[in-house]
Amino acid sequence: MKSRSPLVNRIAIVVCAVVLTSIVSMATTLAVSKSIEGNATAINMAGALRMGAFQLLAHAASPGNNHTGEDNIRGLAAKYESSLTNSAITRTIPDTADHPLAKQYRAIKANWEQTLRPGLESHPQGAPISAGMLAATETYVDSVNQLVSMLERRTEARIGLLHLIQIISLAFSILIIVALFVDLRNRVLKPLRKLVNIAGAVGEQDFSQKANLKGSDELAQLGSAFDQMSSELALTYYELEERARSKTEELETSHAALQLLHTASRSLFANHDLCSGAVPMLRELEQLLGIGPIRLYLHDKQLADPVQVVTTASVERPFYCRDHHCNACLVTPELYDELPIEDEDGRRLLLPIRTPGKLLGTLEVWYPADKGLSDTARRLLETLSDQLATAIFLEQQITEEQQLTLAEERTVIARELHDSLAQSLSYLKMQVARMRRLNIEGDKKNAHNAILDELSTGLNSAYRQLRELLATFRLKLDTPDLTTALSKTTEEFSERLGKPIQLTYNLPPQALSPNEEIHTLQIVREALANAVKHADATEISVDVVFESPQVHAKIRDNGKGLPNGGQPVNHYGLIIMHDRARTLGGQVVVQDRDEGGVEVVLTFVPKSRHLIPADAANT
Repeated sequence: MKSRSPLVNRIAIVVCAVVLTSIVSMATTLAVSKSIEGNATAINMAGALRMGAFQLLAHAASPGNNHTGEDNIRGLAAKYESSLTNSAITRTIPDTADHPLAKQYRAIKANWEQTLRPGLESHPQGAPISAGMLAATETYVDSVNQLVSMLERRTEARIGLLHLIQIISLAFSILIIVALFVDLRNRVLKPLRKLVNIAGAVGEQDFSQKANLKGSDELAQLGSAFDQMSSELALTYYELEERARSKTEELETSHAALQLLHTASRSLFANHDLCSGAVPMLRELEQLLGIGPIRLYLHDKQLADPVQVVTTASVERPFYCRDHHCNACLVTPELYDELPIEDEDGRRLLLPIRTPGKLLGTLEVWYPADKGLSDTARRLLETLSDQLATAIFLEQQITEEQQLTLAEERTVIARELHDSLAQSLSYLKMQVARMRRLNIEGDKKNAHNAILDELSTGLNSAYRQLRELLATFRLKLDTPDLTTALSKTTEEFSERLGKPIQLTYNLPPQALSPNEEIHTLQIVREALANAVKHADATEISVDVVFESPQVHAKIRDNGKGLPNGGQPVNHYGLIIMHDRARTLGGQVVVQDRDEGGVEVVLTFVPKSRHLIPADAANT
């Protein structure tokens, strides 16, 4: 069975003390009152014994019949003795033999039995009272007075004892009550007041107050529980407050990021340059979410590895950069070394850039491993990848539509040329053939033949140029870049040459507009046609490379070189090549190589050439 707690024990002890005090007080009061019970009767009867003794003496001295007087004295004496030995008196006499009251009562009884009674019984009726008899009676009465006095003192002492017991009980009860109040004040009221104050402070979100109650009673245990509860509530409140603050900051960050994504989405769709449209937005997103660097890779079915087209942090200018005044992605080596990349305990998140049924690229996001990436940040990055996918897909669609439109226009032009100019040239060739059949004699024959030869040469050259132009106009690009078209072109001229033509290509995806791709391809085809037909070359190479911000297309052969070391006059193919280069904002240089052969070099700045100063474009 579980024992009672200290507070209950103290209250039980106090109650027991009060009850015990009351019981003791009542018991002693009852015992004292019992001990003095009948004392008043005994005192009265003892006092009557004094008067009775003198009455007996007076009766003995009065005259009367002897026999009657004798019988009267004896009867009165017996009656007096019965009063002396009455239980009302003997009950007040202690049983202890050496008690003063017992001694005094025995002395009175002995004096009565031995002196006074025999003297009264032997005294003649009516005879005067002798002095001895009177003295004996007075001695007896003095003894009775002493007994009465002793009874009175004893009764008064018992009453005084009763008063003393009552006073002691009252004082003890008061002390117990005072001690109880003090104990209650120190151990109950004050702790309860502290606990109430703590409860009020907790209600006002003040967890600093502590009870600090000592002891092992219920209130001390309750105070310890309150202190522990207050500490736990404080910790919980601070944790909840911190979580609320963190969630608020996260929501604010998310809201700011959503606003940034909303603003950036318009920039992505309005700006046809992915780098300049995405990098500022990605940098702001990195600062908001505490992540970075972020890199964007595009996939190309013609290439084995993805091609990086956007980065937010780079020590050197990326090779695909077109704007040499833009430093958005350039950082110092010290800052780059502090970024959470693979060597700096960073973690990488790869998000696909996809549309339904097509993977366009990959978004690579680096973030600190110790902080991790929140679900909100992950969802925002997924939203960003969807926006990038839409922007890239639309850009590719626009590019393909431009290519298709341009191809359709060129097909229409080619058809018109074939139906008009090609037929006219064929008709002129037939007329020249008819004129050759005419028999012209005399001095005019040589001049006539010379003119016909010139006409035939010009018509053949024009017809050949027209066929090349028609072949070029009918050429279609099946991909957003030049890779496939250049591969097919080199394969076509490799068959004409009888040997493979080496192709080197490293342009970034979407580096050129559809118009720039068509013009570049036509210049390469014209240069290859010249090398195959006129140079008597055995080796030909084509290099189309991107050296930011310029595109270089180089066609080299090991043929016989240019006639007389210079460019042929009135060569329609070269004239068209120069016109196309000027359309691209660049130039074509045709020159002999030191090791033999001819080198055709096309140089131009694609798309954003207006952002590059002229001196930078020519470097």
